[in-house]
Amino acid sequence: MSEASFMHGNQAVAEGAIAAGCRFYAGYPITPSSEIAEILSERLPEVGGVFIQMEDEIASMAAIIGASLGGLKNATATSGPGFSLMQENLGFAVVCEIPCVVINVQRVGPSIGLPTKAAQGDVMQARWGTHGDHPIIALSPGSVQECFDLTVQAFNLAEQFRTPVILLADALISSLREKIEIPDPDELTIVNRSLPTVPPKEFKPYAFSRGEVAPLPAFGKGYRFHATGLLHNEYGYPTEDSAIVSEWWDHMTSKIEDNLDQILLWEEMDLEDAKIALIAYGGTACAAAHAVTLAREQGIKLGLLKIQTIWPFPEETVKCVAEKVKRIIVPELNFGQIRLEVERINAGRATVEGIHRADGLQITPEQILDVVRNRE
Repeated sequence: MSEASFMHGNQAVAEGAIAAGCRFYAGYPITPSSEIAEILSERLPEVGGVFIQMEDEIASMAAIIGASLGGLKNATATSGPGFSLMQENLGFAVVCEIPCVVINVQRVGPSIGLPTKAAQGDVMQARWGTHGDHPIIALSPGSVQECFDLTVQAFNLAEQFRTPVILLADALISSLREKIEIPDPDELTIVNRSLPTVPPKEFKPYAFSRGEVAPLPAFGKGYRFHATGLLHNEYGYPTEDSAIVSEWWDHMTSKIEDNLDQILLWEEMDLEDAKIALIAYGGTACAAAHAVTLAREQGIKLGLLKIQTIWPFPEETVKCVAEKVKRIIVPELNFGQIRLEVERINAGRATVEGIHRADGLQITPEQILDVVRNRE
């Protein structure tokens, strides 16, 4: 039976991590994510886990990679400046296919910016922050309940697809307090990494099967394998053979692209008869949802597509919305990072416009309605 609790977003993230099986956390305090570390410093020892405060975010990312290779579900939490420091090691986790969860509670940047103010300016950094072309999964909670639910999902996806997963929260949701339902552990779907079923001599730690993921044993359990940031063959040894590298790329991209039905999450609100659609995510989706309620009370046929999986981007879903409505409005706390994606996919079907702020203040339902009414 589920248990009702009243908590803020960062607490829900911490409890979601525990529920998902996280047993190792390494991090460095940074506003507005610090409560996650504070809570896990108490909660992890209670469930037999380990908490370490590292000297910086570079070391934090390295530590969770090591913990993952040792067989532990793991996480780190940070904000913009720390997320920037993590990028090189994040790329290493991508190329070595190491499951880990990176929580980024976004604030206004660049650099130190406005440490206590909310933003959504790290969307493209989550996709392309580490160098090179690479697949990535990033989720964006739009309520305190989703902070819990999507944290569990982030761990599940990391283990299932052997990849870093980014929980791209923001300061609006991290400090918001709401009543949420904590499911009974028996009601939760928890995914654990698959383990080898073949003898060590037959094991290929990076088997390049299209759309599939190789098992991942823990170091010290009898399966020796090489982890390297160099492009490698199925055994983990570096190679420059173009045929093998091409096969590796096909495997890396297909394990995500061939399984979008298991990755993409979104919610729809009043889109059945909508003439105008809002596309929103994270904390801004709260204001967007209320704007839809107010608009409907005034007879305006407004709907909402709330995106929960930011990367990979739900292209087909956005395309379906663009084919049904006349206008699309994208409110976000940046200068159009997701709006540009919507414009690309829309391809002239509907008119697309953005509502943008990066001054540390949230976009209100009234601001959204003003834009809706101007050209409704």
